[in-house]
Amino acid sequence: MCALLLSACSLGPSVALPAPGGRVSVVAAENFWGSIAAQLGGDRARVISIITNPNTDPHEYEPTAADARVIATAQLVIVNGIGYDPWATTLVGSDQTKNQTVLDVGNLLGIRPGGNPHRWYDPSDVTRVIQQITADYERIDPRAAGYFARQEKQFETKALAPYHSIISMIVRRYAGTPVGASESIMVPLARALRLDLITPLGFLNAVSEGNEPTAAEKATIDSQIRRREIKIYIYNIQNATPDVTAQVEECHAEHIPVVPVTETLAPADATFQAWQVRELRHIASALARAEGRQG
Repeated sequence: MCALLLSACSLGPSVALPAPGGRVSVVAAENFWGSIAAQLGGDRARVISIITNPNTDPHEYEPTAADARVIATAQLVIVNGIGYDPWATTLVGSDQTKNQTVLDVGNLLGIRPGGNPHRWYDPSDVTRVIQQITADYERIDPRAAGYFARQEKQFETKALAPYHSIISMIVRRYAGTPVGASESIMVPLARALRLDLITPLGFLNAVSEGNEPTAAEKATIDSQIRRREIKIYIYNIQNATPDVTAQVEECHAEHIPVVPVTETLAPADATFQAWQVRELRHIASALARAEGRQG
């Protein structure tokens, strides 16, 4: 990282430049925010997402000199913040770029480092990011403000309609259902879906942050699975630790439906809404199977 920063700084002061054709040049640290930015920007923005491989751990990503260059010259940079992508916030902070707008999602939402960083799994937070990206576009290119306003309306009312619809359906049918999860990525979504996430919070945070859960937390989860106190188990396949893998196997043995999710778009070329709707449908299907088994 130090060598990369020295390399970037050696280029001298940077100036944010529009993309070819007068489009707003945008760099998103992760492709879930990049997908949203691209759809809101339409043909008036060019968006580059740095992390696009579903097998990449955003926490441990090592940026390249090319990443530093595109961030330094972008008019709008979108980082998740909250300690999720420290490499990106470091690159942004290392260069005094002129005319550059930086959208730090954590700062926007008022969530400090140490809070749950998985804000793209919270529908209300997604709405706030959509509104801020649109406002940033209108500020950067005021002549296209009307176009960006129309893009936002279309995205919210049409593109995201299936997303909001299936969330409402899950809330209506399954609110209060006890569920388990492998890490804290599920906390914002469980809250939005009104599901009762009973996995110990210490375990969820430990797995998410790469720490070792306590023996007591593991024992609690084993008991919840063995007693079938959870109806489904949701796990992040991009962070399948030995403890998580063991729990998945225990769930299979107890015939508890298991739902895999990912931190970034899967497949990498999916839109944000297609990715989320597919995962939500898997959750709804698993809840329906659990309810049918119970009945």
